[in-house]
Amino acid sequence: MRGYFSRLPLIVVLMGIGALAMLVPAAVATGMDDHFTGRVFLYSSILFLFLTGLIGFATQTMRPASSPRVHLVGLLSSYIALPLMLAFPLSEAVGNTLYINAYLEMVSSLTTTGASFFDPDRLAPAVHLWRGLVGWMGGLLIWVTAVAVLAPLNLGGYEVTSEAQVLGGVQAGSGQMQAAPPAERLRRHTLRLAPIYLMLTVLLWLGLLIAQETPLAALIHAMSTMATSGISPVGGMEGRAPGVAGEALIFLFFIFAVSRWSFASASAVQAAQRLTRDRELRLAVFAVVVLPTLLFARHWLGALEVDELANSKAALAALWGSVFTVLSFLTTTGFVSESWGMARAWSGLPTPGLILIGLVLMGGGVATTAGGVKLLRVYALYKHGTREMGKLTHPNSVAGAGRLGRRIRREGAYIAWIFFMLFVLTLAGVSTVLALAGLDFEASMVLAISALTTTGPLASVAAETPISYLGLSDLAKLILAVAMIIGRMETLVLLALINPGYWRA
Repeated sequence: MRGYFSRLPLIVVLMGIGALAMLVPAAVATGMDDHFTGRVFLYSSILFLFLTGLIGFATQTMRPASSPRVHLVGLLSSYIALPLMLAFPLSEAVGNTLYINAYLEMVSSLTTTGASFFDPDRLAPAVHLWRGLVGWMGGLLIWVTAVAVLAPLNLGGYEVTSEAQVLGGVQAGSGQMQAAPPAERLRRHTLRLAPIYLMLTVLLWLGLLIAQETPLAALIHAMSTMATSGISPVGGMEGRAPGVAGEALIFLFFIFAVSRWSFASASAVQAAQRLTRDRELRLAVFAVVVLPTLLFARHWLGALEVDELANSKAALAALWGSVFTVLSFLTTTGFVSESWGMARAWSGLPTPGLILIGLVLMGGGVATTAGGVKLLRVYALYKHGTREMGKLTHPNSVAGAGRLGRRIRREGAYIAWIFFMLFVLTLAGVSTVLALAGLDFEASMVLAISALTTTGPLASVAAETPISYLGLSDLAKLILAVAMIIGRMETLVLLALINPGYWRA
């Protein structure tokens, strides 16, 4: 049996997992007496399990993939083709909708973007659960493939440090792949990371339940936090019963989207040492401290005369709203604090969209579910810039920080700059195509950034007026779907796939 599954292509395995996952909303819908939705998901699960079994038997004669690059192709094809299957029960349960809308909804969920193409009131509770569950499984897929496939190939942010080549105690990427086939690495890392991912989700769910959130909303918010998808059945955190207590719980779990060392296998002492030395975590703390402080201090720097806000309770609420929202968008989750409106009024900025856009562009940590450029690449560019400025005043100086530090400032900064330029060019291309599809400049730019950074909720808060995905044309929706896949896979990985020299290496 183990040999049978080891010979299955990645997309077939994901099809089987997706078909089995349809049983969860089927059971929930049946328990809520929504028998129509329950039957839709149950019959869809049976249908696709049967289809997956047939495809699995048909692919048994295929030679198992020996190159990890094949799994990159499988991952890309999964983001394109798998939503076609996942959208089937969604389309049938909603009814009276184009299949393209259901497909785009599943692309958004699987890539952990969280952009919704349906009115929330139109979807049944089990359908909302399906959206959150697909996003949650998409987050787990990112965790596993980042460690099992991207890390040995020095992609996905690992190319900045290339620790496999710098640190003496770790094998090079090619040696890791020779020691264990890609399928074996995927299986081993799934068995190691999936229990951690599930346990953290359950802990957050229980915490939100204790904070008096409804069971379904608590579960979806817990899954969305771990996957940084920002999917919510109730439109986000604003006006919810948990209030600041629920936001504080979610805030604590954002750390898993900032640093990969937060969920790495290690003792408590080793984990604490790694986190204190982690460059990404220090940069995130800097952003979370500095930006809310500036927004908070602007109330006095701008000499704002707002009497109803001139009290300590409102000041603390404004400060907390800034801190939570800043970290939420830095991790590309997109949850907005219920005190964010008060924070904007306190700072005197009606639409601080550029701040949020800058945060999502920075993104979260390497090998996490967050999107964006990633904090490690930003850190490499910062260290390179400070070093060059130092050499202007002291041309003959020799910098320290060890071999890995020099690697980050030199080769790491070089590859980070290449990725940043590719990201900017992609952003320009996507926004231009969206403009040709009939959108104005502001909407095109915000939607392009939202898709490429996998931060769907950004569209409703970054622009002067909220941008709705519901009113977009089919062409604009398809463009956004392609941008979501590009943002999730990253342009550097896509370039590696189309580079013949990379395949001959």
